[in-house]
Amino acid sequence: MNASARYQQLGVSATKEDVHAAIAKLDKGLFPNAFCKVYPDSLTGDSDYCLISHADGAGTKSILAYLYWKETGDLAVWKNIAQDAIVMNLDDLICAGATGPFLYTSTIGRNKALFPAAPLAALIQGHQTVMDELKEAGIEIHFMGGETADLGDVVKTVLVDGTMTCRMKKSDVISNDKISVGDVIIGFSSEGQTTYESTYNSGIGSNGLTAARHDTLSNYYAENYPEAYDLNLSKDVVFRGKHRLSDMHEGTGKSIGELLLSPTRSYAPLVKQILEKHREDIHSVIHCSGGGQTKILHFAKDVHIIKHNLLPVAPVFELIQASSGTDWKEMYQVYNMGQRMEIYTTAEVAESIIAIAASMQIKAQITGRVEEMKKEKAHLTIQSDKGTFEY
Repeated sequence: MNASARYQQLGVSATKEDVHAAIAKLDKGLFPNAFCKVYPDSLTGDSDYCLISHADGAGTKSILAYLYWKETGDLAVWKNIAQDAIVMNLDDLICAGATGPFLYTSTIGRNKALFPAAPLAALIQGHQTVMDELKEAGIEIHFMGGETADLGDVVKTVLVDGTMTCRMKKSDVISNDKISVGDVIIGFSSEGQTTYESTYNSGIGSNGLTAARHDTLSNYYAENYPEAYDLNLSKDVVFRGKHRLSDMHEGTGKSIGELLLSPTRSYAPLVKQILEKHREDIHSVIHCSGGGQTKILHFAKDVHIIKHNLLPVAPVFELIQASSGTDWKEMYQVYNMGQRMEIYTTAEVAESIIAIAASMQIKAQITGRVEEMKKEKAHLTIQSDKGTFEY
């Protein structure tokens, strides 16, 4: 069975075609091609300002955290899940040019019988800890509380989502409409340890975790934790890997659990500094989340995107590919592959932007370019040591 068929059986989609079809006729706001929806500032009536909002979450990464907590008793993992939910909102907003201050509201659904008071407290308190850490890095987020509901009939373990909002100048919005032939693409690594992180980050982010969990972890988890998966799934796709969360990964010296549960890195401190110096030169900022390295195709118009010099594939994705047998073309479409943020800009400012990243210990390089369109619509070519792939 190929990867696409397995994903369908698992109930997930890398392209989210049903979602895009469902929202196709909705009002797209002031800047239809921006990374997040932007509306007039109806709160103050100031025509120079706008409101921007986004809703996202940690996804099924919370199930991995549940398994890790049950196996280790380590409550610290829930702070990481709080970070996943926060950053998946924050880093979408910064793609539209927002730099704060931000307002954040959490939405937590849990099965109280399986997710009791101690992990719940660690999760809620973890939200504030993450925001305090981001404030030290120059990003101001105000925690507005939220909804925590006991939904045992709906949620088997725990679901962690949130909504983030910001007010900003209309003139500061990055609309993605300036992506042009001749632009260079600067890619920023999702792996390593930045100046504002306390430990090594595998770069996994919060996308593709359903596939990663079932393809990497062994059937031990199906046998011992039936609450961690849909019992209606075919046994052929459930926990079909060979690893336990406690197994050590030779290349990184981290456990499999630590690699898969690395908290989603925020690029907000980096992008804020870049925008302070080069906002007028930035044509697009893309968060390579859902859709991985093909995310740009949702925003680029009438151009050919060529990624010929991507950063090395991070070890966690090599692990997932080796466990799953997924072809590399699909890996680039599901996962960020070690490069979760990219900027489209002019060649003249590339060196300065890369230097800003280096000051934060974030690997960055020119990873591609924008050329004239050769097909009927915008398209992408990835040229890597894994092969050449067309999307």
